[in-house]
Amino acid sequence: LAEHGHSLALSAEAAGRVIRYEAAVAGGIPVVKALTEGLAGNEIQRVLGVMNGSCNYILTRMEDAGLTYEEVFAEADGLGYLEADPNLDVGGIDAAHKLAILASIAFGTEVDFASVVIEGIGAITIEDIHAAADMGYRVKLLGVAQQTGRGLEQRMTPCLVPANSPFGQLQGGTNMVILEGGDVGQIVLRGAGAGEGPTASAVMSDVLDLARGLRLNTFGQAATGLVKSQPAMTATTAPFYLRLQLLDKPGALAKVAAVMGEAGVSIDRMRQYGHDAEQAPVLIVTHKTTRAAIDQILEDFTKTQVVEGQPVALRIEAV
Repeated sequence: LAEHGHSLALSAEAAGRVIRYEAAVAGGIPVVKALTEGLAGNEIQRVLGVMNGSCNYILTRMEDAGLTYEEVFAEADGLGYLEADPNLDVGGIDAAHKLAILASIAFGTEVDFASVVIEGIGAITIEDIHAAADMGYRVKLLGVAQQTGRGLEQRMTPCLVPANSPFGQLQGGTNMVILEGGDVGQIVLRGAGAGEGPTASAVMSDVLDLARGLRLNTFGQAATGLVKSQPAMTATTAPFYLRLQLLDKPGALAKVAAVMGEAGVSIDRMRQYGHDAEQAPVLIVTHKTTRAAIDQILEDFTKTQVVEGQPVALRIEAV
């Protein structure tokens, strides 16, 4: 701009808009403009996204190379894919920031990061990756925001998604956001998840808008018009994937089934793989249930004295 004789002074408000926009685009994908401009006439029903390229790289690399989480984490760190504080990436915090901003724009609510349910990918093992693939799923750090009758639901957690879905086919350090609107159905936005080029492209798009005299509100409306969100106390129901290590002795599985039955959680399917150790790896997929019920059975499993270690529970998301 300077080379062509243009003068551009950013006000604090405009500078803030550029920063917020760059933070919300998920690595260069123009999600904000899609929401505030292209989909302005739609009632947004749900926002879903893989919004951290580093996490997607780690999870897909584990599957492709058969490496452990620790091995791929070290590899990603060596390649410079992780923040100085890696937990911002693998802990889901960076992606949760983006989700909270997009939810605010999509639903006209004040940004409420404190109400985002956040869980990182550190507990995901190569066994989970292989088991998910065996059942037709892939593991993704997935953000979901939707306005329900119970309030605004926001979560950034590892989930199982169908392998043949758009998210399931997303490889490497790539991001994807799906916007669901009342009139347009699903809009899929996909692009590079990190790097100076995509980031610069996103920021310059905003800078050029200012140079052209286009001054749209950051959130699609005046910030003073945003309403305080009512966080959903409970998430929508869904099937869950459970991975347990059971003592290989008679009656162990019956005790687990009894705990699930008492909590009202029914089993859709179950697998047990061959093993040489005293613990038997058992995988269970439940019918639709609540996260609260899953948390209750995980707590009660420890009382059975047949479950070794910490069980893993992953939501299976319909996408």
